[in-house]
Amino acid sequence: MAKEYSRTQRLGEQIKRDLAQMLQFQAKDPRLGLVTLNSVKVATDLAYADIYFTVMKPGMPEADEDTIKETEKVLNDMAGFLRTELARDMKTRITPLPRFHYDVTLERGHRLTNLINQATREDNKRKKDNDSE
Repeated sequence: MAKEYSRTQRLGEQIKRDLAQMLQFQAKDPRLGLVTLNSVKVATDLAYADIYFTVMKPGMPEADEDTIKETEKVLNDMAGFLRTELARDMKTRITPLPRFHYDVTLERGHRLTNLINQATREDNKRKKDNDSE
């Protein structure tokens, strides 16, 4: 029987907490905007950790495609440094190599919400037009 909260999930949560602090306090790259780590998926052999993030630039409500690609490149270029720092903080024999990916789930959720709201408005409008006839 599988455990409810496996070792890889616990390790992923620890990596998420530690990396968030590192990015906030130790990362000095001016190309990084406000990076939020959403989730971490650690491979079962602990070789790598896929880290999903979102980014906001100051003064911009949503990041554009160039900002996203640049942030992803900067984070992946920093992966070796971040892995070294993680290894110092964590008490594991193997420290997963971080691989950063932009998380599109927030954008998809926002787009779906807008589509649902639009369909509801159109349905209510049709219902109102049918009632007035």
